[in-house]
Amino acid sequence: MSRIIFGTDEWIDEDDFRLFLKFSRYLGRENGFSRFMVDFNKLSESIRSGSLSPNEVLDLVEGYSVEFEEGSIEDLKKLLEEYMPRVIIRRVSNDIVIIPKVFLGDLVKDFREKGILIYDKNNKWFKLVKPMYLFDVLDSLRKRNIVIHSEIDIKERIELPIKVMFKGDLRDYQQEALEAWRKNSYRGIIALPTGTGKTIIAIAAIAELSEKTLIVTFTKEQMFHWAEKIVSFTDIPRSMIGYYYGSEKRIAPITITTYQSAFRYVSSLSPYFSFLIIDEVHHLPADKFRYIAENMFARKRLGLSATVIREDGRHVDLFPLMGGIVYSKSVSELAEKGYIAPFTVKTIKVSLTKEEKEKYRKLLEKYKKLAGGREFQTLLEDAKRGDVAALEALKTRAEIRSLVHNAKEKIEALKAIVNRELENNSKIIVFTQYIEQAEKLAEILNTVYITGELDEDTRRRRLEMFKNNMVKIIVLTTVGDEGIDIPDANVGIIFAGTGSRRQFIQRLGRLLRPMPGKEARLYEIIVKGTFEEAEARKRKKALEEVFEGITIMSEE
Repeated sequence: MSRIIFGTDEWIDEDDFRLFLKFSRYLGRENGFSRFMVDFNKLSESIRSGSLSPNEVLDLVEGYSVEFEEGSIEDLKKLLEEYMPRVIIRRVSNDIVIIPKVFLGDLVKDFREKGILIYDKNNKWFKLVKPMYLFDVLDSLRKRNIVIHSEIDIKERIELPIKVMFKGDLRDYQQEALEAWRKNSYRGIIALPTGTGKTIIAIAAIAELSEKTLIVTFTKEQMFHWAEKIVSFTDIPRSMIGYYYGSEKRIAPITITTYQSAFRYVSSLSPYFSFLIIDEVHHLPADKFRYIAENMFARKRLGLSATVIREDGRHVDLFPLMGGIVYSKSVSELAEKGYIAPFTVKTIKVSLTKEEKEKYRKLLEKYKKLAGGREFQTLLEDAKRGDVAALEALKTRAEIRSLVHNAKEKIEALKAIVNRELENNSKIIVFTQYIEQAEKLAEILNTVYITGELDEDTRRRRLEMFKNNMVKIIVLTTVGDEGIDIPDANVGIIFAGTGSRRQFIQRLGRLLRPMPGKEARLYEIIVKGTFEEAEARKRKKALEEVFEGITIMSEE
């Protein structure tokens, strides 16, 4: 290495002068300038003996704001790297390993305690437990003055071929949400009600970062919806957008996939993206789907959901996976500002027929006897272990639910509501839980249905029929609870549902996209004296929590 000569016009105190002499030769003072030349032998001896560390050398030189006559601060840093702790980052099979060239000891103790790194005694290296930790670990190692030699071609920032222009206008709360996410180092979850433009916020984020992006959706319909919105709100050409699912697997600068495909192929997708967007992010904590977030290298992450809170409490797992909730607004807050349509909720109560009541009573007695006081979750666990009584109890429970959900008076009430709303030129969504029931109701109402069992083309065609007013009614199973965009639908009818807070708010959300003069109505048809009354109370409580003081109208 060529000579490194530097000097300073500052007065050097005696202790610091002695430190300078541990790694350099004093060349004298000229014109008020103290000059030194790095002595490679002295430097090596001082560092190896432990009387001086590489960091102390840099702190001393930078502290006195020295000027270099020959060489540079970069030359000095490069020289000091030879004495600093060093690691090699390498890919071995599907693992990322960190190979230390010196004893790291306490420098990585916290990573080992947190389970981020595991030491392999046989190979004498550290294995990265999950790819999602890669850049956090590398940053921490650098801050600890560990020199990193990377042999992997994985970049923290992977730029798009173009600088993206966002062509939309964000509402005030959308701008607030984007700013909150930005301030959280481009990580976190935005929780906003259905119909309030979460997708538009995410597209603005894509434009801001202009990085290669993987978007994970829960349904195929959502994939196509995302692509259309990206084309509408940016100057990204369609050729830069690819789908990765089923038989169509194209990795493009903006790639859209489903949870299922992302789970299967995350190792193939992960190296190509530095920005990860997860739609309907409340699904992510599931054992299967969390694998997606854990195995993506992308440090910048954005999660979207109308209902982040999970009833099993596992929403807390979203904090390490995505960065926590950075912004949220309730339906009531947005309603006050006119960002969602005004609405009413009506509960229509019907009765079982005499024959249905008798059958219900017998099935309920049978269920109670078989269950023996056990809670539903306990029955599930016992059934998995082969408990015959538990298995029979679950079967009986299903029969009870089917009897109630298909009650004759419910169908008559449904027809009455539909006929009344059609006279008002309403656009109606009927929600149910079951495929067979969806088919039956569609036949009764002379309309179309969408279930998860239908092929993609049929689902898309039927949805377009509804959007384009070729039919005024559509029947949806749970496939319609998320990601179906029908802005002008103004009436929803819950024919069969659950007590799930999330499902109820999502179904209501299908109706809340604002349009001039629009007033949304959500009906729930329930059978008196059955489990549906308890489920309706849960839905009412969920609504009251979201809309403080709201009254749910009831008709019997």
